[in-house]
Amino acid sequence: MPADPGFFVTATDTGAGKTVASLGLMAALSGTGCRVVGMKPVASGSLPGPDGGWRNEDALRLQAEGPAGIAYPDINPYALRDPVAPHLAAARQGVRIGLDSIEQAFGRLAARADVVIVEGVGGWRVPLNEAETTADLVRRLRLPVILVVAFRLGCINHALLTAEAIRGDGLELRGWIANAIEPGYESAGETAAFLAARLGAPRIGLIPRLSAPSARAAAAGLDIGRLARGGS
Repeated sequence: MPADPGFFVTATDTGAGKTVASLGLMAALSGTGCRVVGMKPVASGSLPGPDGGWRNEDALRLQAEGPAGIAYPDINPYALRDPVAPHLAAARQGVRIGLDSIEQAFGRLAARADVVIVEGVGGWRVPLNEAETTADLVRRLRLPVILVVAFRLGCINHALLTAEAIRGDGLELRGWIANAIEPGYESAGETAAFLAARLGAPRIGLIPRLSAPSARAAAAGLDIGRLARGGS
């Protein structure tokens, strides 16, 4: 279905549900017959892996949802130990996050898939090194952006500011996903209607609050037909 080589998934903040949204997108696109691979170029908060390197739980979930045989370092080129901002975590390990190596890993994944779902780290303005941010990475990969909005107090402001920043950086906001992450949030319907009128991009779907989040459960709330350029 998508003519795009992939999509970049960002969010209104850390913990907004980028991983479950990315998994849902992977499952929904796979259901149309697409070969889909997930990628998390940079991950803060990792545990020792079997080969002496580091492994991030979210990246491992993306790897498990995709086809067998994809090398973990291509899915997650920068697995950083400490759960802090990535440029700080990298500095603590004596590492500099480089966009060249991420772009090369993306190219290897794209050669094996129809679509690559690339999950960001934190929110839109997270620095990756002393000079570059998420926007520079997305610009390098030439991908449209999907914004995950965590439905909780303050999310309207965060969503509008993030959408403004994405467009201000010269990038395309292809659509957004509502994530009912907070129990008891009473303004979900009003929030959804307001953002639908103001974000200027189609709502790809709503992920309900899930007691056991999974790719299939998340995919059930998504309309991937709206990912097409000009989707409504």
